[in-house]
Amino acid sequence: SLVSTAITCFTRGLDLRKETEDVLCPANCPLWQFYVFGDGVYASLSSVCGAAIHSGVITNAGGAVRVQTLPGQENYPAVNAHGIQSQMLARWASSFSVTRTKNTALEAVGQSVSTARPSTGKRPKKPLDKKAGNKDCKADIAFLIDGSYNIGQRRFNLQKNFVGKVAVMLGIGTEGPHVGVVQASEHPKIEFYLKNFTAAKEVLFAIKELGFRGGNSNTGKALKHTAQKFFSLENGARKGIPKIIVVFLDGWPSDDIEEAGIVAREFGVNVFIVSVAKPTTEELGMVQDIGFVDKAVCRNNGFFSYQMPTWFGTTKYVKPLVQKLCSHEQMLCSKTCYNSVNIGFLIDGSSSVGDSNFRLVLEFISNVAKAFEISDIGSKIAAVQFTYDQRTEFSFTDYTTKEKVLSAIRNIRYMSGGTATGDAISFTTRNVFGPMKDGPNKNFLVVLTDGQSYDDVRGPAAAAQKAGITVFSVGVAWAPLDDLKDMASEPRESHTFFTREFTGLEQMVPDIIRGICKDFLDSKQ
Repeated sequence: SLVSTAITCFTRGLDLRKETEDVLCPANCPLWQFYVFGDGVYASLSSVCGAAIHSGVITNAGGAVRVQTLPGQENYPAVNAHGIQSQMLARWASSFSVTRTKNTALEAVGQSVSTARPSTGKRPKKPLDKKAGNKDCKADIAFLIDGSYNIGQRRFNLQKNFVGKVAVMLGIGTEGPHVGVVQASEHPKIEFYLKNFTAAKEVLFAIKELGFRGGNSNTGKALKHTAQKFFSLENGARKGIPKIIVVFLDGWPSDDIEEAGIVAREFGVNVFIVSVAKPTTEELGMVQDIGFVDKAVCRNNGFFSYQMPTWFGTTKYVKPLVQKLCSHEQMLCSKTCYNSVNIGFLIDGSSSVGDSNFRLVLEFISNVAKAFEISDIGSKIAAVQFTYDQRTEFSFTDYTTKEKVLSAIRNIRYMSGGTATGDAISFTTRNVFGPMKDGPNKNFLVVLTDGQSYDDVRGPAAAAQKAGITVFSVGVAWAPLDDLKDMASEPRESHTFFTREFTGLEQMVPDIIRGICKDFLDSKQ
């Protein structure tokens, strides 16, 4: 029987982990909330259920869908079909298609047992400390080993010995590092996941059992596959713990590794490259890209690359590598725009907005907030409504889950009154962002207004930017373009948005999210 996985209205193609997956869409998803890019072939950023309704595979009554992962492409078209307007996208790294499926069984999601605590009832022989592992080295690590003909069977075995020694020295345990292994060859193979073993002895045994696969060293393909598929919560990845891929490379890769490095960074993965037997001068002509190490690692600062002359006599290289992998504070790629921003929304509650348009504004805010990983250690959301007065609807520390934030946004009540945007910006800078100013996250303010402000906006906006807040201004209807530009951060063109109608807000959501991510990445370079 086919087993379908139950998903939500908002599960995206890139949230699924298998090449082909049977899923079950719920009934009555709100059509206007769907993000769908393309037609027939959809960018993996798209909602799976939205794409299935758009393509006519199911109706809004829900149902079973088969999702097939496809390569990325350029120019996804915008097409209106079955009540959903898909959007254009210039390019994306992966796609999917949807077809009908006859499902018989249903698999519930999210019931996997956490591996983060010692199991009770079984084998109580060992004291817990040994089981807990090295608590000072919290990391989820994938060893991407070379299984190509480049390395050969003999050196493959030496590589396994080295990886085994590193695994033991790390101090694997329930509360310490967790490791898994992926073998790169013609096609990548995940040998075991983070959740499979939480004791060094078991890991060592599993590494000894690995068989050599042979084939080309398609390291780029394997790195991309590992970044996208390995670190899911159901495979044992833990929230808030650095994700690391250690790539072992004998010689050089047979494929392009640069794009894989970009994908890994987007997924918040720290890539290390351990290169052994660098290409000789004669061999350099065969290497696609001489700078392959610098392009794949997390940061080209020397920390993430490691060289060993040969696979013989590698014991002395174990400890320095382990020390790097346990340097929590050096894992610069763990932070992504999705998990490391504070976004404050400043909402115009003046009487010209009106009740039904105010709901559209709240939907817009929800759809932006939904894209981020909201938690006590991740991104945070706050909202302030203003007329002549200001009212903090909720601050950054009030809600630490996405569900609670979305529920708080839905419950915001419309004030109605005048428009003093400048005062409201000053109030928000001081009271909402003030307490966050020394925090680790980057600060963003999205100002939404539909009219002329009665006070000066330029001074308060400049003060907000000076306090380290990036400002996006979103104007509707009668909002003067000069005011919007005066409030927005530089470059003003890319931080200023305008639409004639409130219904136009929803088209802006992907642009605002992309703008926040671009600013975040620029600030890290």
